Amino acid sequence: MEKRNQKQFVLVHAVCHGAWSWYKVKTQLEAAGHCVTAVDLAASGINMTRVEEIQTLTEYSRPLLEFLSSLGSDDEKVILVAHSMGGIPAALAADIFTHKIAAIVFLAASMPDTRNSPAYVFEKLISTVTHEEWLDTVFGSYGNPDRPLQTVLFGPKFMAKKMYQLSPVEDLELAKLLVRVNPLATDNLTGTRSFTEEGYGSVTRIYIVCGADNIVPEEYQRWMISNFPVKKVMEIKDADHMAMNSKPQELCARLLEIADKYA
Repeated sequence: MEKRNQKQFVLVHAVCHGAWSWYKVKTQLEAAGHCVTAVDLAASGINMTRVEEIQTLTEYSRPLLEFLSSLGSDDEKVILVAHSMGGIPAALAADIFTHKIAAIVFLAASMPDTRNSPAYVFEKLISTVTHEEWLDTVFGSYGNPDRPLQTVLFGPKFMAKKMYQLSPVEDLELAKLLVRVNPLATDNLTGTRSFTEEGYGSVTRIYIVCGADNIVPEEYQRWMISNFPVKKVMEIKDADHMAMNSKPQELCARLLEIADKYA
Protein backbone atom coordinates (compact mmCIF):
# COMPACT_ATOMS: atom_id res chain seq x y z
CA MET A 1 0.00 0.00 0.00
CA GLU A 2 1.32 3.45 -0.87
CA LYS A 3 2.21 5.62 2.07
CA ARG A 4 -0.27 8.30 1.05
CA ASN A 5 -3.06 5.77 1.66
CA GLN A 6 -1.65 4.73 5.02
CA LYS A 7 -3.83 5.69 7.98
CA GLN A 8 -2.80 5.97 11.61
CA PHE A 9 -4.90 4.09 14.17
CA VAL A 10 -4.57 4.53 17.93
CA LEU A 11 -6.23 1.78 19.97
CA VAL A 12 -7.45 2.39 23.55
CA HIS A 13 -8.25 -0.64 25.71
CA ALA A 14 -10.93 -1.44 28.27
CA VAL A 15 -10.61 -1.21 32.06
CA CYS A 16 -8.36 -3.92 33.59
CA HIS A 17 -7.03 -4.72 30.10
CA GLY A 18 -4.07 -3.40 28.12
CA ALA A 19 -2.66 -2.88 24.65
CA TRP A 20 -2.35 -6.69 24.49
CA SER A 21 -6.13 -7.02 24.01
CA TRP A 22 -5.78 -5.57 20.49
CA TYR A 23 -3.22 -8.11 19.21
CA LYS A 24 -5.47 -9.55 16.49
CA VAL A 25 -6.78 -6.22 15.24
CA LYS A 26 -3.34 -4.58 15.28
CA THR A 27 -1.93 -7.43 13.19
CA GLN A 28 -4.72 -7.25 10.62
CA LEU A 29 -4.67 -3.46 10.27
CA GLU A 30 -0.90 -3.47 9.84
CA ALA A 31 -1.19 -6.23 7.24
CA ALA A 32 -3.52 -3.88 5.35
CA GLY A 33 -0.73 -1.30 5.28
CA HIS A 34 -1.70 0.99 8.14
CA CYS A 35 0.22 2.40 11.10
CA VAL A 36 -1.21 1.12 14.40
CA THR A 37 -0.38 2.14 17.97
CA ALA A 38 -2.00 0.25 20.85
CA VAL A 39 -1.55 2.24 24.05
CA ASP A 40 -1.27 0.95 27.62
CA LEU A 41 -3.08 3.39 29.90
CA ALA A 42 -1.58 4.03 33.33
CA ALA A 43 -1.32 0.91 35.56
CA SER A 44 -2.34 -1.23 32.57
CA GLY A 45 -0.48 -3.79 30.48
CA ILE A 46 3.24 -3.17 30.89
CA ASN A 47 2.85 0.42 32.15
CA MET A 48 4.68 0.59 35.49
CA THR A 49 2.40 3.14 37.20
CA ARG A 50 0.82 1.88 40.43
CA VAL A 51 -2.93 2.34 40.64
CA GLU A 52 -2.50 4.31 43.91
CA GLU A 53 -0.60 6.97 41.95
CA ILE A 54 -3.64 7.68 39.75
CA GLN A 55 -5.75 10.47 41.21
CA THR A 56 -7.34 11.93 38.07
CA LEU A 57 -8.57 10.95 34.62
CA THR A 58 -5.63 12.89 33.15
CA GLU A 59 -3.17 10.73 35.10
CA TYR A 60 -4.93 7.52 34.02
CA SER A 61 -4.90 8.75 30.41
CA ARG A 62 -1.34 10.11 30.45
CA PRO A 63 0.26 7.51 28.12
CA LEU A 64 -2.40 8.24 25.48
CA LEU A 65 -2.04 12.00 25.91
CA GLU A 66 1.77 11.78 25.71
CA PHE A 67 1.58 9.78 22.50
CA LEU A 68 -0.76 12.27 20.85
CA SER A 69 1.40 15.14 22.08
CA SER A 70 4.43 13.53 20.39
CA LEU A 71 2.79 13.70 16.95
CA GLY A 72 4.03 16.56 14.81
CA SER A 73 1.87 18.99 12.87
CA ASP A 74 2.81 17.26 9.62
CA ASP A 75 1.67 13.83 10.87
CA GLU A 76 -1.57 12.35 9.60
CA LYS A 77 -4.59 12.81 11.84
CA VAL A 78 -5.29 9.64 13.81
CA ILE A 79 -8.35 7.44 14.09
CA LEU A 80 -8.92 6.79 17.79
CA VAL A 81 -10.57 3.44 18.50
CA ALA A 82 -11.84 3.15 22.06
CA HIS A 83 -13.21 0.05 23.74
CA SER A 84 -15.50 -0.07 26.79
CA MET A 85 -14.38 2.32 29.57
CA GLY A 86 -11.56 3.42 27.24
CA GLY A 87 -14.13 5.72 25.63
CA ILE A 88 -13.66 8.18 28.50
CA PRO A 89 -9.86 8.61 28.13
CA ALA A 90 -10.39 8.81 24.35
CA ALA A 91 -12.93 11.61 24.79
CA LEU A 92 -10.49 13.48 27.04
CA ALA A 93 -7.78 13.09 24.39
CA ALA A 94 -10.14 14.42 21.73
CA ASP A 95 -10.99 17.40 23.92
CA ILE A 96 -7.28 18.28 24.25
CA PHE A 97 -5.90 17.24 20.84
CA THR A 98 -8.96 17.95 18.69
CA HIS A 99 -6.88 18.99 15.67
CA LYS A 100 -4.94 15.69 15.67
CA ILE A 101 -7.95 13.37 15.52
CA ALA A 102 -9.82 12.49 12.31
CA ALA A 103 -12.48 10.43 14.10
CA ILE A 104 -13.21 8.51 17.27
CA VAL A 105 -14.65 5.02 17.00
CA PHE A 106 -16.51 3.84 20.10
CA LEU A 107 -16.57 0.03 20.25
CA ALA A 108 -19.23 -0.97 22.80
CA ALA A 109 -17.66 1.93 24.66
CA SER A 110 -18.71 4.48 27.25
CA MET A 111 -19.41 7.54 25.10
CA PRO A 112 -19.58 10.76 27.13
CA ASP A 113 -21.68 13.70 26.00
CA THR A 114 -20.88 17.41 26.38
CA ARG A 115 -23.66 18.20 28.86
CA ASN A 116 -22.94 15.90 31.79
CA SER A 117 -19.83 14.86 33.68
CA PRO A 118 -17.33 12.62 31.84
CA ALA A 119 -18.34 9.66 34.03
CA TYR A 120 -22.10 10.12 33.55
CA VAL A 121 -22.81 7.32 31.05
CA PHE A 122 -20.38 4.93 32.76
CA GLU A 123 -21.79 5.46 36.26
CA LYS A 124 -25.33 5.14 34.89
CA LEU A 125 -24.42 1.76 33.38
CA ILE A 126 -22.68 0.51 36.54
CA SER A 127 -25.72 1.42 38.63
CA THR A 128 -27.84 -1.05 36.61
CA VAL A 129 -25.61 -4.05 37.42
CA THR A 130 -26.62 -5.95 40.55
CA HIS A 131 -24.10 -7.16 43.11
CA GLU A 132 -24.77 -10.78 42.10
CA GLU A 133 -24.08 -10.06 38.43
CA TRP A 134 -20.50 -9.01 39.19
CA LEU A 135 -19.79 -12.63 40.24
CA ASP A 136 -16.09 -12.89 41.27
CA THR A 137 -15.12 -9.33 40.32
CA VAL A 138 -13.21 -7.60 43.13
CA PHE A 139 -13.78 -3.93 44.00
CA GLY A 140 -11.53 -1.82 46.19
CA SER A 141 -10.91 1.78 47.18
CA TYR A 142 -8.00 4.13 47.78
CA GLY A 143 -7.30 7.84 48.14
CA ASN A 144 -8.67 10.36 50.61
CA PRO A 145 -11.75 9.50 52.68
CA ASP A 146 -13.40 12.73 51.51
CA ARG A 147 -12.77 11.79 47.87
CA PRO A 148 -12.55 8.00 47.66
CA LEU A 149 -11.42 6.44 44.40
CA GLN A 150 -12.60 2.99 43.35
CA THR A 151 -10.72 0.10 41.77
CA VAL A 152 -11.88 -3.00 39.95
CA LEU A 153 -10.36 -6.34 38.97
CA PHE A 154 -12.51 -8.59 36.78
CA GLY A 155 -12.75 -12.18 37.98
CA PRO A 156 -12.36 -15.24 35.72
CA LYS A 157 -16.01 -16.25 36.07
CA PHE A 158 -17.21 -12.74 35.28
CA MET A 159 -15.02 -12.50 32.20
CA ALA A 160 -16.11 -15.95 30.96
CA LYS A 161 -19.82 -15.18 31.32
CA LYS A 162 -20.05 -11.45 30.64
CA MET A 163 -17.13 -10.47 28.41
CA TYR A 164 -15.60 -13.42 26.54
CA GLN A 165 -18.57 -15.76 26.17
CA LEU A 166 -18.25 -15.91 22.34
CA SER A 167 -14.47 -15.46 22.15
CA PRO A 168 -11.92 -18.26 21.69
CA VAL A 169 -11.04 -19.85 25.03
CA GLU A 170 -7.37 -18.95 24.44
CA ASP A 171 -8.28 -15.25 24.59
CA LEU A 172 -10.07 -15.73 27.89
CA GLU A 173 -6.99 -17.53 29.25
CA LEU A 174 -4.78 -14.67 28.06
CA ALA A 175 -7.02 -12.20 29.89
CA LYS A 176 -6.91 -14.26 33.09
CA LEU A 177 -3.10 -13.99 32.99
CA LEU A 178 -2.85 -10.30 32.11
CA VAL A 179 -5.73 -8.28 33.62
CA ARG A 180 -4.68 -5.78 36.28
CA VAL A 181 -6.40 -3.75 38.98
CA ASN A 182 -7.53 -0.45 37.46
CA PRO A 183 -9.29 2.69 38.67
CA LEU A 184 -12.97 3.03 37.85
CA ALA A 185 -14.02 6.14 35.93
CA THR A 186 -16.26 7.59 38.63
CA ASP A 187 -16.92 11.30 39.12
CA ASN A 188 -14.23 11.33 41.81
CA LEU A 189 -11.64 10.28 39.21
CA THR A 190 -12.89 12.22 36.19
CA GLY A 191 -14.22 15.37 37.84
CA THR A 192 -17.62 16.85 37.04
CA ARG A 193 -16.61 19.38 34.38
CA SER A 194 -18.02 18.19 31.06
CA PHE A 195 -16.01 17.87 27.85
CA THR A 196 -16.37 20.83 25.50
CA GLU A 197 -18.56 21.12 22.43
CA GLU A 198 -15.81 22.88 20.47
CA GLY A 199 -13.25 20.21 21.43
CA TYR A 200 -14.46 16.63 21.86
CA GLY A 201 -17.96 17.53 20.64
CA SER A 202 -16.62 18.69 17.26
CA VAL A 203 -14.76 15.44 16.44
CA THR A 204 -16.43 12.92 14.10
CA ARG A 205 -17.77 10.03 16.17
CA ILE A 206 -18.71 6.55 14.97
CA TYR A 207 -20.27 3.92 17.22
CA ILE A 208 -19.89 0.17 16.64
CA VAL A 209 -22.64 -1.75 18.44
CA CYS A 210 -21.76 -5.24 19.68
CA GLY A 211 -25.03 -7.16 19.44
CA ALA A 212 -24.22 -10.00 21.88
CA ASP A 213 -22.56 -7.86 24.56
CA ASN A 214 -23.39 -9.16 28.06
CA ILE A 215 -21.75 -6.29 29.94
CA VAL A 216 -22.90 -3.24 27.95
CA PRO A 217 -26.27 -4.44 26.63
CA GLU A 218 -27.21 -3.45 23.11
CA GLU A 219 -30.09 -1.33 24.37
CA TYR A 220 -27.67 0.65 26.54
CA GLN A 221 -25.26 1.12 23.64
CA ARG A 222 -28.15 2.47 21.58
CA TRP A 223 -29.26 4.71 24.45
CA MET A 224 -25.77 6.30 24.50
CA ILE A 225 -26.09 6.91 20.75
CA SER A 226 -29.49 8.61 21.16
CA ASN A 227 -28.11 10.57 24.13
CA PHE A 228 -25.28 12.00 21.99
CA PRO A 229 -25.92 11.27 18.29
CA VAL A 230 -22.99 10.12 16.17
CA LYS A 231 -22.03 10.49 12.50
CA LYS A 232 -22.52 6.79 11.78
CA VAL A 233 -23.69 3.65 13.60
CA MET A 234 -22.28 0.26 12.65
CA GLU A 235 -23.10 -3.13 14.13
CA ILE A 236 -21.48 -6.52 14.62
CA LYS A 237 -24.45 -8.69 15.51
CA ASP A 238 -22.66 -11.73 16.97
CA ALA A 239 -19.86 -9.89 18.79
CA ASP A 240 -19.52 -10.27 22.53
CA HIS A 241 -18.00 -7.41 24.55
CA MET A 242 -14.55 -8.40 23.27
CA ALA A 243 -15.29 -7.95 19.57
CA MET A 244 -11.56 -7.75 18.85
CA ASN A 245 -11.39 -11.42 19.90
CA SER A 246 -14.77 -12.83 18.91
CA LYS A 247 -15.12 -11.01 15.56
CA PRO A 248 -11.71 -9.56 14.63
CA GLN A 249 -12.15 -9.75 10.86
CA GLU A 250 -15.55 -8.09 10.96
CA LEU A 251 -14.22 -5.39 13.26
CA CYS A 252 -11.22 -4.73 11.02
CA ALA A 253 -13.46 -4.50 7.95
CA ARG A 254 -15.48 -1.77 9.66
CA LEU A 255 -12.36 0.08 10.80
CA LEU A 256 -10.97 0.03 7.26
CA GLU A 257 -14.28 1.38 5.94
CA ILE A 258 -14.16 4.16 8.53
CA ALA A 259 -10.54 4.96 7.59
CA ASP A 260 -11.44 5.21 3.90
CA LYS A 261 -14.37 7.53 4.56
CA TYR A 262 -13.31 9.74 7.47
CA ALA A 263 -9.48 9.88 7.59
